[in-house]
Amino acid sequence: GGDIVTIKKFGNFELSLEFKYTPGANSGIKYFVDIEKNHGDLASIGCEYQILDDRLNEDAKAGVAGNHTLAALYDLIPPKDVMDNGPGQWNKAVIIVNGSNVQHLLNGVKTVEYERGNTEWRALVAKSKYKDFKGFGENQEGRILLQDHGHEVEFRNIKIREVK
Repeated sequence: GGDIVTIKKFGNFELSLEFKYTPGANSGIKYFVDIEKNHGDLASIGCEYQILDDRLNEDAKAGVAGNHTLAALYDLIPPKDVMDNGPGQWNKAVIIVNGSNVQHLLNGVKTVEYERGNTEWRALVAKSKYKDFKGFGENQEGRILLQDHGHEVEFRNIKIREVK
């Protein structure tokens, strides 16, 4: 879920923000959210930079090979080289989208990089919870959503710049 603030759609962008989560928290940063195509509970569907307390939240054990853990592309790609400052501490998340290339960074370290829209991408989506969403993650632009999952998570220093 989450509240959607419909400011603007973004295509190529760099989003950076700091987040601090409480013990056991689950949240996320969703992007390429298409509220025109998806309605109601489905309006918050999008690619997700997972924010999770991997030590205390059971969702860290779900999914495949860690694709539900902190800084993952939720339910699709597990992260590498995660440098988590832990609950109660500020972490910095960066999402960079340049055409079909997408990167997730956590505290200055790249955790995920992928190309969307190609055969490999579609095979990943076909094995995920998003398999029934035609063209999932392939929008040219979409909205950004900070997820409310019922846990206390703080965000600050949110910056979005368009990448040309």
